[in-house]
Amino acid sequence: MNKMQEIKSTLPPGSYFFTGNEAAAEGAIAAGCRYYAGYPITPSSEIMERMSQRLKEVSGVFMQMEDEIASICSVVGAAWSGAKSMTATSGPGFSLMQEAIGYGVFTETPLVIVDIQRAGPCTGQATKVGSGDLMQAKWGSHGDYEIIAFSPWSVQEMYDQTIDAFNLSEQYRVPVFVMSDEAVGHLRERMDVGPTVRIINRYKKSGAAPFGTEEKDGVPPMPSFGEGESITVTGSTHNEFGVRKTDDPGVQEKLVGRLNHKILDHRDKIVQSESYYLDDADVIVIAYGFTARSAFFAVDQLRKSGKKAGLLRLKTIWPFADHLIKKVSSQGKKLFVPEMNSGQVYGEIQKYADCEVVPYHQTNGRIIHPKEIIAHIERIL
Repeated sequence: MNKMQEIKSTLPPGSYFFTGNEAAAEGAIAAGCRYYAGYPITPSSEIMERMSQRLKEVSGVFMQMEDEIASICSVVGAAWSGAKSMTATSGPGFSLMQEAIGYGVFTETPLVIVDIQRAGPCTGQATKVGSGDLMQAKWGSHGDYEIIAFSPWSVQEMYDQTIDAFNLSEQYRVPVFVMSDEAVGHLRERMDVGPTVRIINRYKKSGAAPFGTEEKDGVPPMPSFGEGESITVTGSTHNEFGVRKTDDPGVQEKLVGRLNHKILDHRDKIVQSESYYLDDADVIVIAYGFTARSAFFAVDQLRKSGKKAGLLRLKTIWPFADHLIKKVSSQGKKLFVPEMNSGQVYGEIQKYADCEVVPYHQTNGRIIHPKEIIAHIERIL
C-alpha cells in the first residue's frame, strides 16, 4: 500500500511572491517530479521555463519536445522508468494529448498534466482567460474511464494542488490534471512554504501482477523497467500481467470496471470543496477556479447588505461532487453557477440538483467581475 511520507521542502520555508505558473512548477519539484517533457504554449509557458531551470538543481531531467503528442508520450515512458513526471499545456496542446491520456488511463500510468486554460476553441484568444476544457478533461479520450482533476483559485493552491495531484496519481495509478486558467496562472501573490512536504511514493511489490490486484483499493503495485520484473505495457485489453486479451469480453469488463471503481469508490476521499454561509442561504453560488474569487467577494458584499447568499467552491471537478450537489440543493432555494464557458459544470449540476439552477456564461476572454455576480444574484433574490 502507498504510504504518506514527510520530507524536507525543496524550497527554504517562508513566504514567496510567485505567479501561479511558477507555483505549479515548485509544487511539482516539491512532490518529487524529476522529469518534465513539454512544448511551449501560451499561457502555460512559464511552467516549462521554470522547470527547465529547477530540474537541473535537483538532478532531474528536462526535455523540450517537438509537440504535445511527443510530450505526453515521453512523460508516460518516464513514469514507467520510475520517475515522477509531468507536462503542462493549454487547450490546443491538451487536445493533441487526448489519445495518449487514454493510454495512460488504460495502462494505469501515474502522471500529472497542468492545463492553463485559455479562451477557445482552436487557437482562440491565446493570451486570454477561459475555462472551457473541463469536459475535455473528463471525456476527451474515448471509452469509459475516470480521472482526477483539480481546480485551483490561488497561487497557494497552484502549489498545494500540484503536490496533491502527484500524490493522488501515485496512490491511484491514474493521470491527474490541474485544471487552472490564465488568470490564476499569471496571478502573482503571496505563497507560503512550510519546512516539510507530505508526499506519496509508488507502491511496489516484487512478483505481483502489475495490472490486477487483490488489494481492497483496487490499485495494483507498479514496477518499473529495469528492476527485473516481467512487464508488458499495452493499450490493448490485457490481463493482470499485461498479456493482450482483445477477444475476451470477461477480461475487458473486469479491467474497465476496476479502472473506474478504483476512483469512484474513493471519491469521498478525493473530492475537495469549501463552503461559506450555506446554512441560511437563499441563493448558493457554485463556482471554481478564478471565478470563485469573484464569487467569494460578491457573496461577502451581499451578506454585508443583508442578502442571504452563500458559496460552494469546487476545489476538484472530477470525479464530480454529485453527493455534495444533492445535499446543498436541498438547503438553498436556488443555485447560481457563473462560468467562463458555455455552462460545462452547470450541466453537471443540473443532473443532481433538487432545485432551480440559474447559469451565467461568459466566453469573451475576460474574467467574471464580482459586480456581475452581484447583479445577477440580486435579480434572482
